[in-house]
Amino acid sequence: MQVRPRRQRPTAAPSRRAVVRGICFDLFTLFDPRGVERVAEAIAPGQAADLCREWRVRQFEYAWLRATAGQYRDFEVVTGEALDYAAGARGLSLSAADRRRLVAAYSELAPWPDTRAALEAWRGDGLRLAPLANYSPSMLARLLEHAGLADLFDAHISTDRARTFKPSPQAYALGPAALGLAREQIVFAAFGGWDAAGAAWFGFPTVWLNRLGVAPEALSGAAHAAGTTLADLAAFVVA
Repeated sequence: MQVRPRRQRPTAAPSRRAVVRGICFDLFTLFDPRGVERVAEAIAPGQAADLCREWRVRQFEYAWLRATAGQYRDFEVVTGEALDYAAGARGLSLSAADRRRLVAAYSELAPWPDTRAALEAWRGDGLRLAPLANYSPSMLARLLEHAGLADLFDAHISTDRARTFKPSPQAYALGPAALGLAREQIVFAAFGGWDAAGAAWFGFPTVWLNRLGVAPEALSGAAHAAGTTLADLAAFVVA
């Protein structure tokens, strides 16, 4: 039985907040990442949940390890490396075609049902919009084109430009540079609690969109607001 996440009301915005001129999004606030598991289930029936859980953990561990050690590779490469580990740890032998299909699934995710209407409304209000993603540039381009959303953004920001990954401050700094705005004028929408903390530490007014109802991270410097839908983000933007 699927348990619906409890709706979280946005908390109060910080006092004397700068006027919001733009929004940067983690991709999974706009796209449902569970599509990867559905592809994995077709390839490894009955093992998809465990495979994807380990894959996701290694994906971030490898990204942060490479960035910290000065051995940067882009997120598509890291995603493949992490998949190889996760499959091997479970004794799965993936064909080259299945490996390509699984990695490609990250660029073929479906938008959440509220994504298009929210982006169109914010664009109509004159806000500058951009994904700010750990995805490689080619992964990001394929995802946005696949969903038909590429033209709704003012910039497509991959942290590859800084040869690092969120939550590095150098990664978040790409947002103000690309949008031509001060960080205080850009709301950051985070999917992961760790990303919300990183964005808040950087200085973005930050909203944690807890789409899947996970437990909050035990980190100081929490997001300024939390919710579960883009309507919650919109309420913070206009507060």
